[in-house]
Amino acid sequence: MTLNIRFLGGANTVTGSKYCVEHGGRKLLVDCGLFQGYKQLRLRNWDACPIPPKDVDAVILTHAHLDHSGYLPLLARSGFEGKVHSTSGTRDLCAILLPDSGHIQEEDAYFANRHGFSKHAPALPLYTQQDAKYCMQQFHVEKLNTWFQPLPGWNAKFSTAGHILGASSLLLEVAGRRILFSGDLGRPDDSLMNPPDNPPQADTVLIESTYGNRVHPEENINAELGEALKKVSARGGVAVVPVFAVGRAQAILHSISQLKAQGVIPHGLPIFLDSPMAIHTTALFKRHMGEHRLTADEVQAMDHVATMIETPEQSKALIKRHGPMVILAASGMATGGRVLHHLANYVGNHRNMVILTGFQSPGTRGATLASGAFTIRLHGKDLPVAAEIVQLTSASAHADGNQLLAWLKQMPKPPAQVYVVHGELEASDALRQRIERELKMRAVVPEHASIWPA
Repeated sequence: MTLNIRFLGGANTVTGSKYCVEHGGRKLLVDCGLFQGYKQLRLRNWDACPIPPKDVDAVILTHAHLDHSGYLPLLARSGFEGKVHSTSGTRDLCAILLPDSGHIQEEDAYFANRHGFSKHAPALPLYTQQDAKYCMQQFHVEKLNTWFQPLPGWNAKFSTAGHILGASSLLLEVAGRRILFSGDLGRPDDSLMNPPDNPPQADTVLIESTYGNRVHPEENINAELGEALKKVSARGGVAVVPVFAVGRAQAILHSISQLKAQGVIPHGLPIFLDSPMAIHTTALFKRHMGEHRLTADEVQAMDHVATMIETPEQSKALIKRHGPMVILAASGMATGGRVLHHLANYVGNHRNMVILTGFQSPGTRGATLASGAFTIRLHGKDLPVAAEIVQLTSASAHADGNQLLAWLKQMPKPPAQVYVVHGELEASDALRQRIERELKMRAVVPEHASIWPA
């Protein structure tokens, strides 16, 4: 019987990760992510799943970010009844992220209908907050470095990937073959997370390539962020910081707490975290001590450096305040959520600043801002961009090209096949070439919806 992998997402793009392992009539989905970015990618979320959800026997999540987990509520609503296996950190984060994603989609649909800028009448959410809460019942927590059986005769084991709380690489044993999914690999020198574990032996490897064509600069996040915040504070401006609620929000808060303690930025500079999801995620660092680098005192400082903004009314009240101040709000690529209202309010003033903190997928508003665009489309209108745009180059939670190669090189023996995934085509192909040239391993960049042997 053949053993195949079907690439249903995360192929030729850095979003929508879904890899279906098929053998003996069984189908196991590794990751179940939303497509984000370009409209033609986002439209895939609305297409019928290439594999009927009722035919999926189980799901394993490498981590909680929406481009790896955000399709789960729709999969469950459409007929998937199996188990979702994850680490405890991933489960805890999904319990925050997925309902919030459903809530944001409901809010965005309501806003579009109220203001009449959607082409659909009525605009509908992809799924609801209730759909997301329902699918959480299917989660089953697995321990790190401990074998479990997602299906009869199939064995799986998680190992630490760094990146965010709960993030893991996955080793899957099926039909005498060993398949290793890197998941999103963190940086060995990340300010928050522990380094990735060395990879185990495997026949086939799927390796992410978000930064496959780049090398991170030596400058650290404190130096970059401190310079930006000093500048905007001195001119009395407002810094709007789109953050990924899981990971980057906490890294920025940790950095700000250090910068204030060191006197690099004014101790009285007001900081606001306008994201209930990021607030709840920050609290999880106390529950998962040991899974990250921070001490209890550092977690406490990170938790207290900002005023936490929970309600929509509190968020709207920020607009009445004058600078200088710093507003952290999700989402990290400015694709939705409260950050859109802050951008609409502050992006047109030259005293203000927008600080981008991570990878900006092509087609997102974050990528538009990073490209130096003179206008940005918000709530159906094209608004002028006068604020200074700063993109932090040292804030990424992903391993760069050199670090990805170093991880792969640590395998006990070279795998028979490497599939380069979860990256834009240029990044994926650059990493493929380096894997072949420098490590002498067979590497392929699979096409979307293609099927390859495992």
